Amino acid sequence: MTASHTIPGIRESDLARLAEDIAFATRPGDLIALRGDLGAGKTTLARAIIHALGCDEREEIPSPTFTLVQTYATRRMPVAHFDLYRLNAASEIEELGLDLALKRGIALIEWPERAASALPASRLEILLEDENGGSVLEESATRRVSLIGEGDWTTRLPRLVAMRKLMTAGGLESEASRLGYLQGDASVRRYARITRAPGGGAILMDWARQPDGPAIRNGLPYSRIAHLAEDVRPFVAVAAALRALGLGVPAIYAQDLDRGFLLIEDLGDRVFGHEVETGAADQALLWRTATETLAALSVIIPPSILPVGDGTEHRLPEYDRGALSIETELLLDWHWPMLHGSPMPGDARAEFLSQWGVVFDRLAVLPPAWVLRDYHSPNLLWLPEREGIARVGVIDFQDAMRGPPAYDLVSLLQDARVDVAPELEAAVFDHYCAAVTARQTGFDRDAFAFAYAALGAQRNTKILGIFARLAKRDGKPGYLRHVPRLWRYLERDLAHPDLAGLKRWYDRCFPAEARGHAFA
Repeated sequence: MTASHTIPGIRESDLARLAEDIAFATRPGDLIALRGDLGAGKTTLARAIIHALGCDEREEIPSPTFTLVQTYATRRMPVAHFDLYRLNAASEIEELGLDLALKRGIALIEWPERAASALPASRLEILLEDENGGSVLEESATRRVSLIGEGDWTTRLPRLVAMRKLMTAGGLESEASRLGYLQGDASVRRYARITRAPGGGAILMDWARQPDGPAIRNGLPYSRIAHLAEDVRPFVAVAAALRALGLGVPAIYAQDLDRGFLLIEDLGDRVFGHEVETGAADQALLWRTATETLAALSVIIPPSILPVGDGTEHRLPEYDRGALSIETELLLDWHWPMLHGSPMPGDARAEFLSQWGVVFDRLAVLPPAWVLRDYHSPNLLWLPEREGIARVGVIDFQDAMRGPPAYDLVSLLQDARVDVAPELEAAVFDHYCAAVTARQTGFDRDAFAFAYAALGAQRNTKILGIFARLAKRDGKPGYLRHVPRLWRYLERDLAHPDLAGLKRWYDRCFPAEARGHAFA
């Protein structure tokens, strides 16, 4: 079974743009076979794909006609570029290291027909032909490019075609546009920046619906219990609602909800974390301005149902006890075993759940407000040219819920990736409380302070588990460098007198000497 798609009218100058789309769709383990007569543009396309994957523009990419294989360390993944024209036998492909190349990254193969029987069945084939039937292409001639997907590419190729169709509809699939992969974080979503001369561009979001994981409780997977968005529809619905409230969320230019592609407004590069790291903006100013957005949201009761725009609806979930609890348990399921090499004892686990249950009961009676859930430095952009709360760009809100507004404030003031000094945290906390008091009567600062400490402890506990999971399950140990910072925040939260029972549990089960030193 195969999937195929033909693109007519491709000039040699168009190949670079096509290469960017193909490079965006690739992932480690991919084999891309380039077929066509001499002069058809196979090497030109291969070079463009290698550059699109992040090879240094200054590095020469020669044809591997005589070496048979050239390797490149691009920013995204290693690339092996094969030319099999001089191959004597299909079996020789093994000696060239194809298997190792596919384990490390991707392989681009010119003249794949010389070793067809020895190539993996799963691959993307690209056939370049002269549209006029000639055997040698003139520079001014046009090509017909046929894409043939085999193996897992039978499902991936239609997504690539849908992506190109969406960009064409948005005026961004042309020689005048450029598509550059944006390195992501821990998310399953992928992004690219599309620039267009002479006008502006957009951000491409690629978010294929993810299959549910295994059932872990009451027949439900973790994502359902924790109320995590599973496709682009919640993003679209929440974006419309927040833009209507004046927040600086990106506009959506075009969408393919079924395939999971969005073209959204490009809010720029002034990410809060980078602004602080480089000293380009004052951290106190950024954090104080960001709290003004939260203060404005705190007085708005979010609706339970949000329209998506295609006739469907998104139900805004409640940040209920089930979600709060399953998140804290990540500490037990991932962080504890990473430290000790064994599961947490049953009695310690039972006490943990009991202590947290008391806290969750108190949080459950608080009036609901918007909870954007990941309101912290990687997801906030500084837009000083705008006015009011729109000066803070917000790009991650698809997991928004109805719940205690203190959650987003603690996400900001106890940022997992950027140090927030206790003095700055206290000052901005006061600024927030003053802003909310000015907007509503009867603001109970003491109740809010408890919710802030409790949700801070909950969030930092969750993230300790997530970062351990990223290291252990997903092979991303870099997140562990943030563990000491998370423990410092957690210690601040547990100092609240109403969390004394929890503090005793953490002090006993995670004493000071176990709080991060093993991950340094």
